[in-house]
Amino acid sequence: MIARLKNLPRDARDTLFLVLVIGICVAPLAAQIPLWTSAATAVLLLWRAALSWLGRPLPRRWITFALLILATAATLMSFGTIVGPDAGVTLIVMLLALKTLELRARRDAMVVFFLGFFTLLSNFFFSQSLGVALMMLLALLGLLTALVNAHRPVGYPPLRDSLATALRMALLGTPIMLALFLFFPRFAPLWGIPSEDLTGRSGLSGLMSVGSIARLALDDSVALRVRFDTRGGEPPPQSDLYFRGPVLTAFDGRQWHALSQPEARTITWASPAPAHLRVQGDPVRYEMTLEASRRPWLLTLDVPSEPPELPQDMQARMTPELQWITQRPIMSVLRYEAASYLRFRHGPLARTPQLRPDVQLPPGSNPRTTALAQQMRANPQLAAGGAQAMVDDALKRLRTGGYRYTLEPGVYGENTADTFWFDRKEGFCEHIASSFVVLMRALDIPARIVTGYQGGELNPIDGYWTVRQSDAHAWAEVWMEGRGWVRVDPTAAVSPARIGSIERLQAPRTALGGALASVLSPSALQRLRAVWEALDNRWTQWVLNYTQDRQLDLLKSLGLQAPTRQDLVRVLGLLLTSTALLGALWTLWERYRIDPWQRLMRDTRRRMGRLRLSVPGHLSARAMAKQASDALGPQAQPLVNWLMRLEQARYGARTHDTLATLRRDLRHLPWSELENIRRHPPPRR
Repeated sequence: MIARLKNLPRDARDTLFLVLVIGICVAPLAAQIPLWTSAATAVLLLWRAALSWLGRPLPRRWITFALLILATAATLMSFGTIVGPDAGVTLIVMLLALKTLELRARRDAMVVFFLGFFTLLSNFFFSQSLGVALMMLLALLGLLTALVNAHRPVGYPPLRDSLATALRMALLGTPIMLALFLFFPRFAPLWGIPSEDLTGRSGLSGLMSVGSIARLALDDSVALRVRFDTRGGEPPPQSDLYFRGPVLTAFDGRQWHALSQPEARTITWASPAPAHLRVQGDPVRYEMTLEASRRPWLLTLDVPSEPPELPQDMQARMTPELQWITQRPIMSVLRYEAASYLRFRHGPLARTPQLRPDVQLPPGSNPRTTALAQQMRANPQLAAGGAQAMVDDALKRLRTGGYRYTLEPGVYGENTADTFWFDRKEGFCEHIASSFVVLMRALDIPARIVTGYQGGELNPIDGYWTVRQSDAHAWAEVWMEGRGWVRVDPTAAVSPARIGSIERLQAPRTALGGALASVLSPSALQRLRAVWEALDNRWTQWVLNYTQDRQLDLLKSLGLQAPTRQDLVRVLGLLLTSTALLGALWTLWERYRIDPWQRLMRDTRRRMGRLRLSVPGHLSARAMAKQASDALGPQAQPLVNWLMRLEQARYGARTHDTLATLRRDLRHLPWSELENIRRHPPPRR
């Protein structure tokens, strides 16, 4: 195959290289665009590669036009429009793949390069991770190499020379890139517009139906990272790491949702935190990096009493359910600091009308669970012990009743609590929490569901706790007289290992992960993953989360007392101007940076030009000596001898002349006598 590749014509090899680069550009988008787009793009690129490999002609224009109509129609059917981020990227990918079937001239190649660069940038609309960035850097070098190659003549130089030129171009542009990154004022990204379309996006939701969190458990992507301030002691145990998200109160028999969705427009940002929050002990301080969720939910360790320290352009507010939200959706990676109290109480101490929604159940739903609650209330010992005795009895039933924790409990019926308590006796945290809360409400005990994340995994490389989507969790809160809302995690009664550090949920391995597992030991694979995630975290902390606050901190470190955005513009302008001047000086230096021997030849031509001798730039020293001898006769012998010494210094095997010696002797040649001879030539005989 390699021999066949070497024997292909230059344009065929260049086309194969370009098709490979386009594949690298499009590959990260496979998870974001429809399946038909990925399949069609792969088929078109393979088709174009086969045509180049076999030397076949390109398809007729009516075929590509028909394929374009089909691609546009399929995009309209998938999204209902051809504008917008998702539909636009889908159409651009198809246009890029189709344009490769029209690579007939350099003009067509320029269009492919333009579409390729646009597709490369569109990858960052969906992910800015280190892996995507490295792949896009590779694609960028590939596109630059192909662009340089397209401007070179047919034949040699080889592709590696074009790659070297592309690398040189990228390195020359690096200082300007760094200046723009460090000092260009930060604005919200143009694609950071709130959107209700969350199809295909993992993360917590404002409602919970049976099976929703189980689907999240199959997602191994990072949800957030936490680094605890251990100067005051050890970090909290893994079993205490509850990161609070949406609180779900309303129940229609199948789905749980918030009683009132906490949107930014409904919050009075100047109002105080809930008056019923009571904290005890010392707070746990930590720094959190939250991945983009396109929701205004600010996840915190349960529970802070003061707002987290956010960037200057953001505000956060706690709802009555102790959920923190921001004034706009979180569209990019967000880093903030907070202090949480692990020991706290909240909610009214006496029963109030505000607790009425927390005991409501749909009429006629889950009759067997309601009957179980009546039996428990009829027990004098349980009735005397109040809500705490009822909770303890329900947890005891979960521990000893043969209940099992599983991610695949099967399809539940309409009465999900009855199915769990009496039929299946197995489920995931959402089945367990939902059934527990239904039982509490049937006992006339206010209860609700809290969703979020529980636990995490410590990365020994950088000291961050990584919390994944597979750590999504649901637990219960029960209201008790004189105590308020109390956290109860019924999943811990069924499967203590799920809450502790013994056994965490593991998402299925990808094909790459399975291949690595076949050649590496589990410990080596785990360490390799820890190193990669530490690198990815560094990328997140120092590149993706480089906010305007950190820009201003950089200016402070440079000596500015109270820097503003205008100072950023001034510093950036100064750097760009300085870079432009340095580039101009470099260009001038390159223009006059000539080989010393060539410079000496240039000075000789200039001096001979004063003798009214025509000395073209292509003449060698020997040819210049002959011209001087023919024009000046025997008087030109010193100049002729010097020119022969100059040629000997350049090409001779042995010579004692140096360029410095030759330059000195050039000045001592009888130039004035030669000029007189040219002005007053001797009479001819």
